[in-house]
Amino acid sequence: MPSNRVITDKKRRKLALKYEHKRNEYKSIAYDRNLPNAIRYQYIAKLSKLPRNSSMTRSRNRCVVTGRARSVYRFFHVSRIVLRELASQGRVLGLKKSSW
Repeated sequence: MPSNRVITDKKRRKLALKYEHKRNEYKSIAYDRNLPNAIRYQYIAKLSKLPRNSSMTRSRNRCVVTGRARSVYRFFHVSRIVLRELASQGRVLGLKKSSW
């Protein structure tokens, strides 16, 4: 059962994907210095009216098993602790726990 933080993060990612095109369009117009300031301010206002969680910077990489936010490997989407356990059990293809 995923934790509430993992569920919240998935909702944020879904919302960010939904508004990605609109947000990029508004940003490109709002920060274009060749346009008049009145138009730029209109698009800055539109950008601020978008949902706060529609920004990709609000999302956080989390472990899909434990929900841990720190030291998550992007390729596996699990934390270092879970990755070590899975590698010891031989569940991750091409990965072995080394010992010397």
